[in-house]
Amino acid sequence: MTPRGRAPAINATAAALLGLLHDGPMSGGRLVSAADGRFGSFFSVTRSQVYRELPALTEAGLLRLGEQGPRASQQYVITAAGRRAFAAWLASGGGSESLRSPLVLRLLHAGTIPADERKKLVRCNRDTFGARLASARAAARAEDDPYRRAVADFAVAHNRAMVKLLDAIPLD
Repeated sequence: MTPRGRAPAINATAAALLGLLHDGPMSGGRLVSAADGRFGSFFSVTRSQVYRELPALTEAGLLRLGEQGPRASQQYVITAAGRRAFAAWLASGGGSESLRSPLVLRLLHAGTIPADERKKLVRCNRDTFGARLASARAAARAEDDPYRRAVADFAVAHNRAMVKLLDAIPLD
């Protein structure tokens, strides 16, 4: 645990969870769902990451255990130290961003796979990103908060770009 008043350094996954917990106590399962809904189009958080991070954040004093929910689900509550750590993470800002997309890597090398496999890869992902684009557009239209709206607009642009990329891949 860090001295009172000093925020420990946290990673982006921890920051994502702390940010979600600003909305109120949540169980691990609810955090997974909330993460997917709020920022799943640009920042993935797996169930295993969430359940690995929650005990560490609790041990560091950034979370405390809340009420026990149905089916023995455990709720977590952000602490004052957790709020400070999240604020410090937000303020640290710097660092370079990188896109890590296994799909884009596969598409880069799509010319080396048989045409039938390439068609399947493109069509399956085109359907997925088409649906994500429709969902992102609806979410952007419904968002009133200007910061969340800006991020929702980014999700629309990202999904639109992925659809455009998939449409540009030769299938034959």
